[in-house]
Amino acid sequence: MPDPSAPIVIADARAAAVLLTGLADAAIERAVVLYLDPQWTLLGRSDFVGTADTVTPPLRAIIAEALRLDATALVLAHNHPRGSTRPSAADMAYTRALARVADALDLVLADHLIVAGAEVTSLRDAGLI
Repeated sequence: MPDPSAPIVIADARAAAVLLTGLADAAIERAVVLYLDPQWTLLGRSDFVGTADTVTPPLRAIIAEALRLDATALVLAHNHPRGSTRPSAADMAYTRALARVADALDLVLADHLIVAGAEVTSLRDAGLI
């Protein structure tokens, strides 16, 4: 059995997805931001609640928490309750905005995951960030 006090390292999208249980089954859009140190060890997590078809976490809140935790990287994840993990135009615009703001503060947007049911799409793996 794994040691619950051991640090959690987010090596890839699959490792991040393990921390997102419950997100896939939510009836409304929800978002999670994972904050990572230089070795991509989990420092903290923020959860945001949206509506039936959108969630837009405040960039200011994400960056404030990243700075408070002295994070160097972020993983954004959100669900699509309607079942498709295909990113919308709004998803892509938000991802680009978060990446720009993060980059200006020497933070890396490591990935943006879209979750629907058992399916997870990594925008990094798809070459979209």
